[in-house]
Formats: sequence, structure tokens, C-alpha cells
Amino acid sequence: MAKTRDTELSDRMSEHEALMWSVEKDPWLNPSGGSLILLDRPMDIEHFRRSLRHAIAKTPRLYQRVVPGFGRMSTPAWAPDPEFDLDAHIREIVLPKPGSDRQLFDLAAQLYAEPLDRTRPLWRFVAISGLKGGRGAIWTIIHHAVSDGIGQMRMAEMYQQLSRDEEPPPEVDLDEVIAAAAAASEAKESGGNMATSAADTLRQSAEHAVRRQIGIGRRLAGEVAMWPADPARIRDTVNTALETVQSTTKMLRPRGEGASGSPLWANRSRHRRLEYVTVSVDDLKAVGTATGTTVNAVFMAALADAASRYHIRHGMPIETVNSSFVLSTRKDNKAGGNAFTPVPVQLPAASMPVLDRVKLVSEVLAAAREEAEHTGGMTGLSGVINLLPTSVITQTAKSAAQRIDFATSNLRGAPFELYTSGAKVLSTIAMGPVAGTGANITALSYNGNFDIGIFLDPHAITDPGGFRDDVEQSFADLVAAATA
Repeated sequence: MAKTRDTELSDRMSEHEALMWSVEKDPWLNPSGGSLILLDRPMDIEHFRRSLRHAIAKTPRLYQRVVPGFGRMSTPAWAPDPEFDLDAHIREIVLPKPGSDRQLFDLAAQLYAEPLDRTRPLWRFVAISGLKGGRGAIWTIIHHAVSDGIGQMRMAEMYQQLSRDEEPPPEVDLDEVIAAAAAASEAKESGGNMATSAADTLRQSAEHAVRRQIGIGRRLAGEVAMWPADPARIRDTVNTALETVQSTTKMLRPRGEGASGSPLWANRSRHRRLEYVTVSVDDLKAVGTATGTTVNAVFMAALADAASRYHIRHGMPIETVNSSFVLSTRKDNKAGGNAFTPVPVQLPAASMPVLDRVKLVSEVLAAAREEAEHTGGMTGLSGVINLLPTSVITQTAKSAAQRIDFATSNLRGAPFELYTSGAKVLSTIAMGPVAGTGANITALSYNGNFDIGIFLDPHAITDPGGFRDDVEQSFADLVAAATA
């Protein structure tokens, strides 16, 4: 496969990426996304390393480290890591017998708890063997400041193949590539003088801060210039600004009066557990056709139904459940980078016919999406939030996350078989960032299946196996009702 795409090449983090970098200083708010790729056999590790070296050479972000900005004057920068060591990013683990899926999932959760080295490029792969039935697996994590889910899938195209026996890409001298990039970066930052000083760093940060403010000022001046010709723009501009603040304030409101959600899922911890459900994409499309809705509406309705089942089983029925979904704002075909905004939403969780729930959820999602597209959502205020002290940012983020019972994401993967260094990909189980919520439930379609990774906080959802069964049963009941 080894598909070549343009890659994200900006020198500095965006405001939203900088916010994700900052909140990680509180380990409860780890924003990184992981995944567990199940293979029909262990991959050829040397073939994989060669494929990865080739991919890294074409994707600068994979050999770049973060260089902090000067105070809050600028967002962090990206620079080649002159001490890049591939061995620091690839590990091999053999599961002890019997090599069950439960052992594998517990290992994946344990690996996720190990923080990335913030002085190195922000990613790691673990090749896993010893699984029952002769299977293999790859666990991976990439910091969210590097890429969102769509960007990560595009990056993966560079080390995936379309057949089991595909030859590896040509050898590449990765050390030479990185050394040349580091030299070019140093020359650019120092204006040709390699003896860059702290004064230069301060100057560059100040210049970046000025450019940020000039950019804001120009946009504002351009808007104001239009007001005499179109007085209605004044009202629209002010209303939009107020709606943005009101929408974000609603999202950040702490759990309490008027912030209903699950009374059973209010506790939070740093512990994680991985569960997994898979359903047929065609079955989900059949439900969507029967209800006149999208696959994402079916997905989130099933999760709301599962939450309802869970609470009824535990003797505490609820009317609503607090969730969120990811609205992609991506307009390019680049590998890496971030272009999204999280959208909070309150889903109906009272007892009702399953197909009625799908239609109601679809209406709720459409309204939330329209509001986020109009106001820009949380991402639109990242630049303002970044100016606050880190302690305030993390405290506010934890308060907002605590209100979310489960976050969701829905990604579209390849509709055909993929291979990784001689091993066929059976499924990819996403481990989306829980980051202070009760759970992150991320679905990835692949080769006709809809693979759902349920990555949860077991101190919040204290019956994780039961919730997994509730999710599976909710999807089954939806499909049965739609095809009856």
C-alpha cells in the first residue's frame, strides 16, 4: 500500500494542539489516542521496522520533538530530534500462556497508562505475540497534539499493505534524513548563525505572539470594515460571539444542579479497562434506512440504550445521559494534524422503543451539530484558554470532563482487507482518550465490520463486563427491530 500523502508541516502547534499538550500535565487528562490492532499472526518485525523507517522519513512529525514556547507568548514548536532512536519507539512483548483476549486487553490498558516521553517524538508501537490461536497484535499510541483519529489513519497507510507478501519499501538512511532536517531547522531559526541564544528564542517567541495578535486584528478590522455597508453584520457578529461563549460555558459547567447524567458513573480515577464489541456495518445501515437516520445516530442511540439498560439493571433508572461526539472540521487530505471540535450532547436514556430512540437521538445530534458549526464550539476558544494559568486550565478541563458520562467518536476505515508486514489485520480496537470522562467509546469501520472500543474508567462504570454486554444487546435489538 505505502500510500503517499501530504503531511502536516507547520512549525508550531495550533492553539487547540497546544491546549491538549498543556492539559496532559495533569495525568488524569491524558488526551492521547491508542489502538490495538488484532492480526491473524505475528507480523514480520524486520519488515515492519523497515516500513516504519520509510514512513518516518516522509512524515517529519514522527521524528520531531516538542520545543516549549517562551512562557505563554507562543505555542510550542516542533523541531527534529537530533537524538532520534527508533528502538525507543518500538517494543516487543510475548504474552504469557494462555494468551487470552482478556490478557491482551489488560496489557493494552497497562501500556496506555505509561506516559510518553515528552522529550522525544510523541508515539510508540508495541508488537505483541503469544496470543491464543497463533495470532498477533500491535498496540500503538500517538499523542493527540500530533494528530486526530483521521490523521492517524492516514499516517497508518504508509506502513500497511494490500497483500500478505508485499515487498517492503526501499531502505532509507533515516539518520541522514533527520540530521539534514535538524541542520535546516537550526539554520532557519538562527538566520544562518548556528549559535542561537536565549535572546533569539525570546525574539522568535515575541515575533510569533505579535503575528498572532496581528492576525486577530486584521480579521477584526476586516469584519468592522463591512459594518457600514451591512449594518445587520453588527448584530450577527455580536450574537455569534455571545452564542459561542454561552455554548462553551454550558459545556464547562460543573456537575450539579441542571447537569443531569448518571448518578452511578460520577466517580473518576486514572484506572482504565478495555472492552470490545463488533457489529456488521450492513446491519447498522439497515437500521439507518429503517429510521431515516445516519450510522452515527444509530451508534449513539445504541449507546444511550445500553446506558439505560445498565441503570435499570442496577436499580437506578435515568432520563438522560451526558455524552459528546467529535465534529470533524478537516478539509484536507493530509496525514497527521488536527481538525475537530468536541460537541457535548445530552441523550435520551429513559425506557422507550429502540427505533424511537434512534429517531430522537438523530434530532438531538442534528441540533448540537448545527450549534457547533455556527459557534465553532470549544475549539474556537482555545487561544483564549491557553492564556490562562495551567492549573486553571486543568481544573476547568477536569470539571468539564466530569460532566461527560461517555465520549464518543466514529471513524471510517478501509472497506477492504489490510495487511501489516505479512499479517492480516482482523480488526482495530480504538482506545480513545478517556481524559476524565466515564468512558471513551470509539468505533472504527473496517472491511464490513464496525469495531467498537469501549475504553472506560472502572471506578466510574464499576460493572464493565456487564456494560459491554448491554452495548452488544442494544445493537442486536436495534437490528432485530429494523429488520423484523
